[in-house]
Amino acid sequence: MIEVEEPATTSMSFELTENQKMITDMIKDFGKKHIKPKMMEWDESQEFPVEVFKQLGELGLMGVLVPTEYGGSGFTYPDYVTAITEISKIDGSIGLSMAAHNSLCTGHILQFGNEEQKQKYLPKLATAEHIGAWGLTEPNTGSDAGAMRTTAVEDGDHWVLNGSKNFITHGKSGDIAVIIARTGEIGDNHGMSAFIVEKGTPGFTPGKKEDKLGMRASETTEISFQDCRIHKDNVLGKIGDGFIQSLKILDGGRISIASLGLGIAKGAFEAATAYSKEREQFGKPISEFQAISFKLADMKVQIEAAELLTFKAAYLKQNGKPTTKVSSMAKYYTSEIAVKVATEGVQIFGGYGYTKEFPAEKYYRDAKLCTIGEGTSEIQKMVIAREILK
Repeated sequence: MIEVEEPATTSMSFELTENQKMITDMIKDFGKKHIKPKMMEWDESQEFPVEVFKQLGELGLMGVLVPTEYGGSGFTYPDYVTAITEISKIDGSIGLSMAAHNSLCTGHILQFGNEEQKQKYLPKLATAEHIGAWGLTEPNTGSDAGAMRTTAVEDGDHWVLNGSKNFITHGKSGDIAVIIARTGEIGDNHGMSAFIVEKGTPGFTPGKKEDKLGMRASETTEISFQDCRIHKDNVLGKIGDGFIQSLKILDGGRISIASLGLGIAKGAFEAATAYSKEREQFGKPISEFQAISFKLADMKVQIEAAELLTFKAAYLKQNGKPTTKVSSMAKYYTSEIAVKVATEGVQIFGGYGYTKEFPAEKYYRDAKLCTIGEGTSEIQKMVIAREILK
């Protein structure tokens, strides 16, 4: 476990803190040794490399925001953005899984769990002894979470869950899942509740693993519940507050996806820049041609703007200020920029950008998920418009 400075109220700064410098160096070293040598193998086979996450847990990166009293690192939100960005520069799949574990499952228990639940679950999640999953989306609901059909019915000291969820990160390998289920009427924002479900609970079953375009080393599956009995001690917060809790979790989760997109964009840009300096055509490096240098200039400006917006959202979150508008703006803009930068990266590589011999094609495939996960770009526009017009 790494030692860090105690977080305090932060201010916006354009300089990396000592913690952020340490995180950056640590992840670069870890990625060189433990991720880069095998990441294309994991991508091809869609293997979820559990041991890598156990190692990340030992470094304190699977409990980034968890206070030290629960076994976490006690980092600030800007520190967290740095961690997700740096690991996503190397491999978006690893960044996605690290983000989902930290901000969704672990984050939900941290933010809404009672003291007994925090003491029971956070230490194992923070060290990656347990991998976390989070379940809101269902096959027929997508962004319309209020129409969910997974139900939880009270039965004495238990709640009985029935239904299914899909697109669940770590749905098969996860040890702990936070599940949102309907406890009231369809469409009622106070008709859903959150439950902690442990792997091995009778009636809790992983389903089909998705065969994905990108982020292929990050496990995505269906999960189903058939008369799955959950003790009332595993209810997170109050009955009926699950959907409201989820919206607050997604505010932070969107900062995670913004960080993920930022890392992918930076990785694609750095690879394209290096290649443009090495690749020669007509007797000189292609970086000296205006067509290429202007592409790189546009990519760099977009990345810098995305980074500022993402860190503004992190600053607001760290200081307890409303984040809904800015986190949606960061998620929307950065995810779209990740796709644009990755696309231009392939173009700069030319024919080689279309092969798996070079990294451009992987950044290209991985980037697209950022515009879909945790609310599509269209949903982000709806949120932003609602916030500025209210």
